[in-house]
Amino acid sequence: MLSWGRYGPARAPRKAPRLINALADIIWPPVSLLSYEPVSAHGQLSPADWSKITFLDRPWCQTCGFPFDFPVGEGAVCGPCAARVPAFDTARSAFVYTPESRQLVLSLKHGGRVDGLAAFGGWMKRAGADVLDGADLLVPVPLHGQRLRKRRFNQSLLLARALTRLTGIRTDPHMLVRTRATPSQGGRSAKGRRRNVAGAFRVRAGRKPRLEGAHIVIIDDVYTTGATLEACARALKRAGAARVDALTLARVVKPADVIT
Repeated sequence: MLSWGRYGPARAPRKAPRLINALADIIWPPVSLLSYEPVSAHGQLSPADWSKITFLDRPWCQTCGFPFDFPVGEGAVCGPCAARVPAFDTARSAFVYTPESRQLVLSLKHGGRVDGLAAFGGWMKRAGADVLDGADLLVPVPLHGQRLRKRRFNQSLLLARALTRLTGIRTDPHMLVRTRATPSQGGRSAKGRRRNVAGAFRVRAGRKPRLEGAHIVIIDDVYTTGATLEACARALKRAGAARVDALTLARVVKPADVIT
């Protein structure tokens, strides 16, 4: 005789989400995050798409994470970091921003596609294991109020929360404030980008006690020149943070950034 407990109300709360997910997969079949080819579950890449993504790993610049073509020894830094030490302590990124991979970033940033967040969080956790170790708080790069109202979400906050779910490190979305609506960074030189965001961030007065002696990890979608991450790091350190690292989903890699 079958037990009612196996099929009755006690099981209903657990059965309902699975049934809903099964029906959703029939209506909206899972497709690859990159090519929209069919895959076995939402938030995955097809086998062909994996080969299009260049994931970052050692050897890399000890400071900014710029990838080296061959091992160069522990503690090696790239040319730009040797010439000018960044305001953040360490930066890491999950994959190289290329014409192929940019779709992953833009579909989240401008398309609001969130089915890849679990995968993105996993990739960032792997790439940023050293900066996440011992971190007290994740701080997403904030949008200015005007842009946030237009976009309706902050992609950096979504990435930070995905990492929180995987690591248990708390996210504080209100630590930093963007004090002015900076023009787009697109097309600007590294120096121009730094000028554009200089002084554009501040720490909320009520949050400063949380920063005293803390290890903070700034979260953003793309590392281009590091200007935005540096502006955030300066604000956090001025307010008392002992260490400020950065972790992004993607990073632009320029061959000119040679070893020193």
